[in-house]
Amino acid sequence: MRVEWPTLLLILGCYAAWALALYWLPGISVALAILLAMLAIALHSSLQHEVTHGHPFNERRLGEVLVFPSLNLLIPYLRFRDTHLAHHMDATLTDPYEDPESNYLDPEVWARLPAFHRRVLLINNTLMGRMLLGPLVGQIAFMATDWRLIRAGDRKVLAGWLWHLPPTALILALAAAAPMPLWAYLLACYLGLAILKIRTFLEHQAHERARARTVIIEDRGLLAFLFLNNNLHVVHHMHPKLPWYRLPRIYFNNRDKYLRRNDGYRYASYAEVFRRHLLRAKDPVPHPLYPGS
Repeated sequence: MRVEWPTLLLILGCYAAWALALYWLPGISVALAILLAMLAIALHSSLQHEVTHGHPFNERRLGEVLVFPSLNLLIPYLRFRDTHLAHHMDATLTDPYEDPESNYLDPEVWARLPAFHRRVLLINNTLMGRMLLGPLVGQIAFMATDWRLIRAGDRKVLAGWLWHLPPTALILALAAAAPMPLWAYLLACYLGLAILKIRTFLEHQAHERARARTVIIEDRGLLAFLFLNNNLHVVHHMHPKLPWYRLPRIYFNNRDKYLRRNDGYRYASYAEVFRRHLLRAKDPVPHPLYPGS
């Protein structure tokens, strides 16, 4: 059986860092404990993404056992898996209805929103807004969509949430019993999700050609590691079965090919992303190419 040892060892290391943050670091500094827990939570979400695509084992269910409890408390693994795999239909990327991870709205829906709601979404379309408000805005939208599906009789969605409850209760019990204050752990969860919003902020853009909708961010720093090189996003979409540690070599050995593929939708680093979009929206909230726009 195939075993991708870098991924397996990273999963174990992530849990070790999480345990240190809860049970050891608070005796030294609660602030440092929050920082390490935040990083572990963000990394764990990236590892869940890896497992969704069949790593570190060729039998996905084995990997799912390892990452099934969501350290962030809020995103059921089964719901993340199902919506993310639906997102990988490149032909429907950014579609407000067909792409579960799209941040665009149907222009007609946008026109009907109250002024306050629109203002919040406009702020959420800047990088600072996405980090500060994004975890809350995204969670509300995610849960509202799933609630509508459950009320319509979707048992698979309901099962995803019900299976989420026992491991979440276990994580909360472990957090409550730890020297780390519970409020500090909940703050770390929010901050971990805020970090993930940096990755998803401009992964995809509205474009007439599906191949040009997916970004490349040529970063090799801490954020790239926390995102498991998913900043090289067009490579991941073209080769979703490639493990995270092979993406940089594949990309930089074939850089021109991938930049032709996505029509040069590229940023040199996350520093450039912050510089260009911290306070300035990358694009409108209503889908600019959607019928009726």
